[in-house]
Amino acid sequence: MINILNNKGRFANFGLLFIRLGLGISMALHGWPKITGGLDKWEQIGGVMKTFGIEFMPGLWGFMAGFAEFGCGILLMAGLLFAPACLMLAFTMFVATMMHVNAGDSFISYSHALELLIVFIGLIITGPGKFSLDNMIVNYLPKKNQMEKVWE
Repeated sequence: MINILNNKGRFANFGLLFIRLGLGISMALHGWPKITGGLDKWEQIGGVMKTFGIEFMPGLWGFMAGFAEFGCGILLMAGLLFAPACLMLAFTMFVATMMHVNAGDSFISYSHALELLIVFIGLIITGPGKFSLDNMIVNYLPKKNQMEKVWE
């Protein structure tokens, strides 16, 4: 039997995979209606950027929020382009948090976005783990000294 309370990090990569899959699926499902919502939906979502004094191209900002949630959710699941995907998701959650804070909403209204912001920053620091496409690509790319031997 696995003593899960005394594993000393042996299963950290499985834990990261579990987090990536769970959050990735959740974010992709959350972003899908935004991606498919069309220009009216994108302008509505992108209008939130007025919170930061950005009033131009709300449709683009709204589309980017939907893309961050849907597209980066898929990248998160795969562990591909992990840091940029988490950065986009963190920025999206920062905007969502600030929208609620500036509107004077209660903590309950923005706590989920704030929690996800914290998790995505933590994932940027931690990395995707061993079971990720980023890790697979890095391990299969030729190392610098191997390339020097090819050119000698």
